Amino acid sequence: MWTKFIFESKKWDILSSEKKLVKSKKVNTHHDLEVWKRSIRYVTTIYQLTESFPSVEKFGLTSQIRRSAVSIPSNIAEGAARHSDKEFLRFLYISLGSIAELETQIIISNNLKLIASSGTVLIELNEIKMMTLGLIKYVKI
Repeated sequence: MWTKFIFESKKWDILSSEKKLVKSKKVNTHHDLEVWKRSIRYVTTIYQLTESFPSVEKFGLTSQIRRSAVSIPSNIAEGAARHSDKEFLRFLYISLGSIAELETQIIISNNLKLIASSGTVLIELNEIKMMTLGLIKYVKI
C-alpha cells in the first residue's frame, strides 16, 4: 500500500513495506500535504460519529473529541505555514499529541458504549499517525 505525503516543493511516495522515497511533483502549501487532506476528511468522520452521542455529553466527551480531531490538521497547517523545519516539526509533534488524545477518547467512548465499534475509526487514525510520523522523519533529514 502506498502512503503519500508532500513537503517543500516535492511530493513523496513511501512504499510502506520498503520505506523507499520517490520524488514526483511540486507543492506550494499545506493544501498539498496528503496527511493534511486525509486528516481534514477524518474530522468529518469524527463529527458524524459524535452526532449520535447523548446531549449530556455535548460539553464533555463530544466537545473534547471534536476539538482533538480538529487540532490534527490545524497544527499541520500552522506548522507548514511557519516555513521553518524546526517550527514545522514542533507543530507536527503537537499534532501527534492530538492523535494520541483522540485515540484515548475514542477508546473511552467505545468502553462507555457511545459508539458501536471503534475499529474503523482507530485504524484510520493510526494511518494518519503513520503518515505524520513519516513526514516528521522526512523533515528531520
